[in-house]
Amino acid sequence: MPPKLQQLSGSVSRRGFILGAVATGALAACGSDTPSESSASVSAGSSPDLADADEQLFTLVQRSPQNVNVPGSIRLPISLSTGAAVLIQDGPETLVAQVTTLEGTPVGGPISAIRRDVEPGPYYAFRPEIDEVGFYFLNVEGGPVDGSAFEITTPELVTVPIPGEAMPAFDTPTTANPSGVDPLCTREPEPCPFHDISLSEALAGDKPVVYLIGTPAFCQTGSCAPALESMIDVQDQFGDTFTFVHAEVFTDDTATTPAPAVEAAGLTYEPALFITDADGIVVERLDGVWDKTELVEVLTSAAG
Repeated sequence: MPPKLQQLSGSVSRRGFILGAVATGALAACGSDTPSESSASVSAGSSPDLADADEQLFTLVQRSPQNVNVPGSIRLPISLSTGAAVLIQDGPETLVAQVTTLEGTPVGGPISAIRRDVEPGPYYAFRPEIDEVGFYFLNVEGGPVDGSAFEITTPELVTVPIPGEAMPAFDTPTTANPSGVDPLCTREPEPCPFHDISLSEALAGDKPVVYLIGTPAFCQTGSCAPALESMIDVQDQFGDTFTFVHAEVFTDDTATTPAPAVEAAGLTYEPALFITDADGIVVERLDGVWDKTELVEVLTSAAG
């Protein structure tokens, strides 16, 4: 099966928000499953931008996989959506949430996330700090008490490189040696400029590495093209500090056979962006969706 992106979804009125039960589906990066959704009633909330149309139902969709979060600082990007899988373009500027244990004990204090506008729709990236393996709820302000479940798993069960681990060296396809991958880059009208050297060569260099695995032409979430464009947009600002590398997800334009780069990184989803230090240790990973503003923030932090 091609790689999939997991989602978190739930129903929400215009007077409040809720994250529902974990599900796999509609935001599959390279799949086409049908999403499952859960419903709940909500009280009048603190989201006045959506408070003027009580009857229409919305979902809140998590835009990242559910099996790759380990103890520490985690990232939970979510988007507002209609029940017809149409992402809301004009949600509130900020959402507030509280992480709790299954028993309802708060973990840390309230956290907020700003709206980041990117195709195909805005998202909010919550960044809670969680130290223990287990299941938790993300309770969005104005939503039901139970909120939505997500998992923190042990590092040993995560196949994709996590912060603190060495990024596995791999000879990604290059213009000089495409290694049977054609097209080498599905960006249109011109390929991206990140195929001059392989990941192995970049990791052997003396600079940190920014490594994207994603397919602009075939990513069903619509997130891969903006992800690649964000890298191109920041290259002038960070090109002296980082080496940028891109690898496609499929071997050809039939989009049926995953490229070796996917297996080498242990991916079951896309897009994924790995940022290493100069020694090749992963210091940050962005999954699912991000925009230029968040990428600038992450690279600025990684650059010290």
